[in-house]
Amino acid sequence: KKQKHIDGEARWVKKNGRLRYGYKKHVVTTDEGLVLGVHTTATNVHKISNLEEVLEKASLPKGCKINADKGDKSKKNDDLLMTKGLKNHIMKKAFKNKVLTEMEIKLNKIVSKTRYKIERTFGGMVVWFGAGKARYVGLAKTNSQHLIEAIAFHLYRSPKMMMQQLQNNPQLLVK
Repeated sequence: KKQKHIDGEARWVKKNGRLRYGYKKHVVTTDEGLVLGVHTTATNVHKISNLEEVLEKASLPKGCKINADKGDKSKKNDDLLMTKGLKNHIMKKAFKNKVLTEMEIKLNKIVSKTRYKIERTFGGMVVWFGAGKARYVGLAKTNSQHLIEAIAFHLYRSPKMMMQQLQNNPQLLVK
């Protein structure tokens, strides 16, 4: 017997010794942190298998740099970025019996310096809109919630970004 308030599409996962139940949000953002694409999955689905879906929702032009953490590193994702014509800036990952070279460690530091913008996007959504908690039952409704959070984030951040852009380019102020 299924109860109404129990979400049949959400799943359990153990992370850092804690059990979590719900959904996972996969996001593509611009350099400024504005959201271009959102894809929602059950919590137990590993993020390495969802890069293609979230990139399709973002519709990126060829030549874009894709910065991602080590969780997205795989041969499949490397091949996907190559076939789509995107620049692969996914952080390198050490494997069993294969340590990272000095060059790979330096590349990881360079990528990590720009990744904070994505984390800032998630943090802003949590602080300003209470993101991080599914308010609806079902994958489709939760994905809609994630899209609405992204729209609200754009509305909140855009005026400040536009003012910064106008201050950096004073010739745009000419009437």
